[in-house]
Amino acid sequence: MRWDSQQLTLLDSSSAEAAGSSSSGVKAPVQAALLPVKGFLRSVRSPDFSGVTFHEVLSKSVLNKVPQTSAMPFQWTINPYRGCSHACVYCFARNTHSYLDFDAGLDFDSQVVVKVNAVEVLRVELAKPGWQRRPVALGTNTDPYQRAEGRYQLMPGIISALADSGTPFSILTKGTLLARDIPLLKKAADQVPIGMGISLALLDEELGKFLEPGTPSPKARLALVSRLRDAGLPCGVMAMPILPWLSDSDDALDSLFAALAKAGATGVTAGALHLRSGTREWFMGWLAKHHPALVGKYRRLYGSGSYAPKEYRQWLAGKVRTAKARHGFERTGANMHRVVLDAKSEEAQYPPGSLPPGPKAAKATAAEPTLF
Repeated sequence: MRWDSQQLTLLDSSSAEAAGSSSSGVKAPVQAALLPVKGFLRSVRSPDFSGVTFHEVLSKSVLNKVPQTSAMPFQWTINPYRGCSHACVYCFARNTHSYLDFDAGLDFDSQVVVKVNAVEVLRVELAKPGWQRRPVALGTNTDPYQRAEGRYQLMPGIISALADSGTPFSILTKGTLLARDIPLLKKAADQVPIGMGISLALLDEELGKFLEPGTPSPKARLALVSRLRDAGLPCGVMAMPILPWLSDSDDALDSLFAALAKAGATGVTAGALHLRSGTREWFMGWLAKHHPALVGKYRRLYGSGSYAPKEYRQWLAGKVRTAKARHGFERTGANMHRVVLDAKSEEAQYPPGSLPPGPKAAKATAAEPTLF
């Protein structure tokens, strides 16, 4: 679908198994894991996406209802892709790939599931008499503007379907491919309320190359914020995760908020790294390789839980408040997903920073629902 005469490799189960074998001889599940999934069409590789396999599926449903018990500030989500070639080491959604019998590490980065019929199914769902036009959030689990979107081009149809049905929506992304759809988003904003958010939590280019190797650079994302604002669209920034001892210094936060203000961001929500199962193991392995001196500190900070202790979160929240006030964000949220977490909810859910002496590790928090 939409590969425009690119050289393709279509994998059957035997060749997919071979493709999933690493140089060490350890086999990673590729197509075999997806064969039992209803609606599976084919697995595709292209020279344009080295190391990434796309698994095309037909989805029965695209709109996902968020459980009422969730603290998320939206009720419905759409995720046209599962897995993400942005390859962010800290991505909270990694463990969702295990539901497909993929692993939460390299498979999450390189085995991307594509709902190729997302637009057609969405239009049918939005036309149902029972649809109440509740706000829909995109980018809650994996990025809708990851590199695959350049080939599959699902987002223009999704945006149009939502706007044409009178459904408000929001988008959160790290992908500068979003700029392609600015004219369409401007048109949609005349039809329904929309929220735009860019995810950007650090300016350090070198650190970013290791932490989020598949993403556009911080400079490119700052430029995207400015382009959205120049187009008359609101654009908040999700500055998460802030990383203890890596990006939580006064200088790092001040530089980040100054750059966001200069770019014209309409608001910022900032918070610390949290380490759920799947993400924790992958991130700690990365930390041991690139910053071994911090491994013990992170283990003490997070203990056996997903979140940093309250003392740390409060410490970071104070630094964030100071930086916000200095750069004019003290009365603004991130203005994405239309409703943003207030300061109390934000502090409670998203922690980071340099640990004050002696706090005990926070207990594990009940996992939030998977949003796809």
